[in-house]
Amino acid sequence: MSAAAVEQPSDNRPLTDLADEIMESRPGYRVEIIGGQILVTPSPDAPHARALDRLRNPFAEAGLTGGETEVLQNVSIWLPDGPEDYATPDLSVVDADIDEHYVENNCYDPVAFRLVLEVTSSNWKTDLQSKVTAYANANVPVYVVIDRRHQRVHVLTSPTQDEYANHRVHAPGELVTLPDSIGAKVTLDVAEILAAGQPKRD
Repeated sequence: MSAAAVEQPSDNRPLTDLADEIMESRPGYRVEIIGGQILVTPSPDAPHARALDRLRNPFAEAGLTGGETEVLQNVSIWLPDGPEDYATPDLSVVDADIDEHYVENNCYDPVAFRLVLEVTSSNWKTDLQSKVTAYANANVPVYVVIDRRHQRVHVLTSPTQDEYANHRVHAPGELVTLPDSIGAKVTLDVAEILAAGQPKRD
C-alpha cells in the first residue's frame, strides 16, 4: 500500500479536522498535511520498525539522548508552507526544550528540530520529493532518508528555498558521518541500517 492524498473537503472544514477524523477511523495510519494535501500512509512493517530501532543506537551512543538534545520518534513538526501543514518524521533530533516550542495539534515549531529522518515505505516518492521541499522550507538543518527501495541513504544539508543545497547519496559499504550541528558526531553504517530494513529470510 502507498501513501494516498485525500481531497480538500467541500464544506470548508479545516484540513486538521479531517485529518483527525481519518486518524480516528484508521488506527495506526499516519496522517500528515503537506502542501495543503492530506497524506495517509498505512502502518509500517516490521523491517521498517527494525531499521528505526537500529538507528537509535548510534544517536544514543553519541550522547544525544539527554542533556541538550533528545532523540524522539513520531513527533510532528509544524510546516510553514501552509496554514495547516505538518509532517511526522520517523525520528528526530530535537532541542531538549522542545516542550516550550509547542504550536498546536500536537505539533512543534521547526526551530526545535536539528535533524529529521524518514525510513521509506511504499511512500518513498513523498520522502524524496514533497518532504524535501517541506523540510527545507521549515529550515530543518539536516534531513536523512533511509531509502529501502533503492538501497541508499540520502543526507541533505544546508536548506534553502524549496530544496537543500547539499544532497549526498550513500551506498552499502560506506560509513556516513552526520554534520556536527546535530550536537555530536554520529556515524551511520549504511549496509547495517539498510539490511535491518529488509525482511528476514531463512
